Amino acid sequence: MTEALPAHPPTFSPGCPEYVQRVHDSFREQAFMRTLGASVAEVAPGTVTLVMPYREDLTQQNGFLHAGVTAALADSAAGYAAYTVMAPDSNVLSIEFKHNLLSPAIGARFHARGQVLRAGKQIVVVQATVTAEQPDGREKSVALMQATMMQVRPA
Repeated sequence: MTEALPAHPPTFSPGCPEYVQRVHDSFREQAFMRTLGASVAEVAPGTVTLVMPYREDLTQQNGFLHAGVTAALADSAAGYAAYTVMAPDSNVLSIEFKHNLLSPAIGARFHARGQVLRAGKQIVVVQATVTAEQPDGREKSVALMQATMMQVRPA
């Protein structure tokens, strides 16, 4: 359930024909995402979904997934969603985000879905929702991020 995202998200054109491969190639370079055990589940123009299994070593004192982990997942999903609409010679950089914790992050697996809301020439506004998948398949939103990404071009 991703009720926090717009009911009818805007549609975007990819920044280049190889946008899916670019996302996967760049994601492989993310050492921190590798440390978390996250992977890319879906890539479409303006949208990226990451998944990560529950890991006890990433919880806080009450057994919930740590807020820093949900923030990192949301930031990466938002950044890669923005990256899908950027020029082929560019890279993406987070320049601001607000992370709201909606519910304790308890689940068997976590999904972070980034969705571009507005893509400008240099700045992209993105929203990301983190959901916790329960063992029976139900999903519950646990975090919401509003983020601003910047297109970085070579000098």
